[in-house]
Amino acid sequence: MRKSTTSCLCHILVCLCFIQRCYGASHHIPADKVTIAKNQTKLANGETEVHHRPKRGWIWNQFFVLEEHIGPDTQYVGKLHSNSDKGDGSVRYILSGEGAGSIFIINEVTGDIHATESLDRERKAHYVLHAQAFDRNTEKPLEPKSEFIIKVQDINDNAPTFPDGPFVAAVPEMSGVGTSVYQVTATDADDPTYGNSARVVYSILQGQPYFSVDPKTGVIRTALANMDREAREHYAVVIQAKDMAGSVGGLSGSTTINITLTDVNDNPPKFPQKNYQLYVPESAQVGKPVGKIKANDEDLGVNAEIKYSIINSEGAAMFSINTDRDTREGIISLKKPLNYERKKTYTLQIEGVNSHLEPLFSYLGPFKDTATLKITVGDVDEPPVFSMDYYIMDVYENARIGREVGAVTARDPDSKNSHVRYFIDHSEHSDKYFNIDMDSGVIKTTQSLDREDMPWHNITVIASEVDNPSLLSHVPVTVQVLDVNDNPPEINKDKEVIVCESSRPGQVIQTMTAVDKDDFANGQRFSFSLPSGVPVNPNFTLKDNEGIYCTQYHLCGFTCVQKGFSMDC
Repeated sequence: MRKSTTSCLCHILVCLCFIQRCYGASHHIPADKVTIAKNQTKLANGETEVHHRPKRGWIWNQFFVLEEHIGPDTQYVGKLHSNSDKGDGSVRYILSGEGAGSIFIINEVTGDIHATESLDRERKAHYVLHAQAFDRNTEKPLEPKSEFIIKVQDINDNAPTFPDGPFVAAVPEMSGVGTSVYQVTATDADDPTYGNSARVVYSILQGQPYFSVDPKTGVIRTALANMDREAREHYAVVIQAKDMAGSVGGLSGSTTINITLTDVNDNPPKFPQKNYQLYVPESAQVGKPVGKIKANDEDLGVNAEIKYSIINSEGAAMFSINTDRDTREGIISLKKPLNYERKKTYTLQIEGVNSHLEPLFSYLGPFKDTATLKITVGDVDEPPVFSMDYYIMDVYENARIGREVGAVTARDPDSKNSHVRYFIDHSEHSDKYFNIDMDSGVIKTTQSLDREDMPWHNITVIASEVDNPSLLSHVPVTVQVLDVNDNPPEINKDKEVIVCESSRPGQVIQTMTAVDKDDFANGQRFSFSLPSGVPVNPNFTLKDNEGIYCTQYHLCGFTCVQKGFSMDC
């Protein structure tokens, strides 16, 4: 059987629609342009001889349809055809699957497929459908159900975007040219495998000459050396991503990267002035702050931390300085008491040094500064000062009333040398054994003193200035009462002496003891004897131990019991 090329179709007739809007052309493959397949033979008269292979004419691969079709008419997709179709309308074509009957419709007689809607490849890239051919008269299938794909062909209808923008980045100040700061990545919803619709090129719209961007990778780098945070800290860099490899007509999108220069220690501390003055009253307490000084540092955080020190010996001997971490001030404290009358001024050489140094920027140093602080000591009306911290005096007991015990002295430490008056603080002791002359400070007795009753007296003397009685000083005074021999010995006679009848002559029957309330230096050495005027009992004798605090009674030949003595048998 012979058929002309205009009327004879092979078992497979596929009309493909290739439209590329970006190039401004649409193509259908007409029948007279169909390439002769391997199962056809071209004859000398131009006709072809078809070699039939059963069922090969009902195998479909895919059709193409351009996305975003605009126009009032439906878009032609392709054509289904069965070799059983003689063109008399006896074949009915059926389409089923994704979008069949809604998005895609088929002419049941001709097999032409059209798209009724504008398709979006980014929403759905392809549709799977099934084709069938039936005999219209008998409703019997002429071909088995065949699956094919309609692929939505991409056009450049999506601009690059930065979904996560805007961005925040940071880079140390003073960084070298080419230091990497941040990398941005744009996304393009177009088909990356087809043409240049999704091929993105980066450029910088805002941020020059400080920063640059790699057109391929989107890496942002520093483009200017020695950018100083203290001069400018924040930069808003705008990056554009353009598809179609950046060519004219490509779509673009942009984003902002907010770049902050982070601090490094590139600034030394500086005192606002070189000379300072400070007034400190001489009454300032040791260990307490008396003033403060501050050096400025334009850096931040640890880079601005300053350690203060007093570098001259005169100042360091009297004062100390420590850093307040919150305010970064140098707090000056007193180490020793001030005395206006001895020294009225002090000069302090104060140095402020950065605690954390960066060797990379050592060439910008030295990272320290010095200032001079002159301290003027203020004169304060001070209370009187006693010549001693405490006084110890003594007086003999039984001294006459009004006897002088001792004297205290105090002076006004101020230059005006005000007269001082003295008082005894009687609030501590109700008994008034002493008084004091308010002008001379001489202490005298007001009562008889008994050492055996109270050997020590503790009193407090108060001194005040005549010109300012509210300024008081106190000093403790201890008075020792010295002993005199004013107490007789006392013999212990609490027990009676019992003498056994078997006692031998010369046997000690009792040892007598005595005590004396006076001091050891004036007492405790006794002599014992029988009292005169009392009849002597010849049966007993008394032996004096010559000051060894006791004496002994001896039995002299007779046995008896003598009352007044006690003795164990």
